Amino acid sequence: MTVMVVTGTGTEVGKTVVTAAVAAAALAAGHSVAVLKPAQTGVAPDEPGDVAEVLRLAGPVTGVELARFPEPLAPATAARRAGLAPVPPREIVRAAGELAASHDLVLVEGAGGLLVRLDEAGSTLADAARLLDVPVLIVAQAGLGTLNATALTAEALRSRGLRCAGVVIGSWPATPDLAARCNLADLPEAARAPLLGAVPEGAGTLPPGDFRAMATSWLAPRLSGVWDAERFAQEQR
Repeated sequence: MTVMVVTGTGTEVGKTVVTAAVAAAALAAGHSVAVLKPAQTGVAPDEPGDVAEVLRLAGPVTGVELARFPEPLAPATAARRAGLAPVPPREIVRAAGELAASHDLVLVEGAGGLLVRLDEAGSTLADAARLLDVPVLIVAQAGLGTLNATALTAEALRSRGLRCAGVVIGSWPATPDLAARCNLADLPEAARAPLLGAVPEGAGTLPPGDFRAMATSWLAPRLSGVWDAERFAQEQR
């Protein structure tokens, strides 16, 4: 039974699609998978959120959303403005533990980055990961500027005694520029953790069947895939 937290170096870096890919690869390997979204923001009550998108792309996983706030803001701010109760780390731990009792893999997908506030006490996803004592997967951008954001996220993990599972590039461009190609070597150094995959841009628009069939080719064996960082880098030269 394994729990892993999925965070990003910021918003719109591909966390949900990467979460779906990890879930799809784990399913293909014969594992039971659950996806937990502690706080969904920026989505109306009747609209599909990130959990629904993971289920659409990955297939038969268990999806749980603890709270939903309509405005696209940090969870603590969105909860306050909506007059709703926020989601503290202890609730995330409780829900993840319940799911871990009946699933091989539980993926906890954060909102925004690692240190976005969850509640008025200033709690963050890092606090939940610390209480769970589980590794954190960083989803990063491919191009210019990603090294600093990735290094800061990884440093924040280390300073809290948290383990970085590795880095996955959330949207690898069809025509990568020089910065993106160089970052294949530089991202592991920035994070002090292995590069565990590169999900191609537009992967989330693929038909679900194609997404599931290809997911293992985007992820390293540690994430139930067959992707090889060295071979991938050579192919991009």
